[in-house]
Amino acid sequence: MDRPLDEDEAAFADFAEISDWRAIAGPNNDASGPDVVRAIVQRVTAATDWKPWPLAPGEQIDRAVASWGFTTKRNSTIIVFPGLAFADAPNSGWCAYDLGPNDVAEAAAGLDAHWPGHVALARKYFGEPDYVSDDSNPNFLDEWGPGAGADKRHLATWMLNGAHLRLFSTKPSRDPLTAAVGVNYAVYID
Repeated sequence: MDRPLDEDEAAFADFAEISDWRAIAGPNNDASGPDVVRAIVQRVTAATDWKPWPLAPGEQIDRAVASWGFTTKRNSTIIVFPGLAFADAPNSGWCAYDLGPNDVAEAAAGLDAHWPGHVALARKYFGEPDYVSDDSNPNFLDEWGPGAGADKRHLATWMLNGAHLRLFSTKPSRDPLTAAVGVNYAVYID
């Protein structure tokens, strides 16, 4: 599927408006439940104009929940954990799915063809990346950080105030078979 990058662009614009991600950061541990969700909602709404997903009357936050969703003024859906934020942008960008072993080379070529557009879009909002490379680099696996290149074909990072943005593509593989690939991104909050 090859779709415009409109949803990704909206999310990048929303992310770029955060001047200090530390205001959104919470304890990055295994905690979950209503108290964790309420704390996420308090931090995010204090630092942004994002609107939290509402609870239906009588609806309770499950004790297993460790994140919450927000809707931005650009209509992006952003999922926030205490140490991570990502956009739910299912209708944006190129992806390949239902891959079989004979599709791996074509999937890799598709990623290579579409990667530059994603990097250019991120540059528009975040400037030049602090790191950019791909799996043709013999040091790719650990160059950005220990294991940062694992299962990736491409990786670019931008340092933000209190966080960093990682833009990456999934590396297609025959064994184990990669069922789907695309370009993804997340903000890793310090």
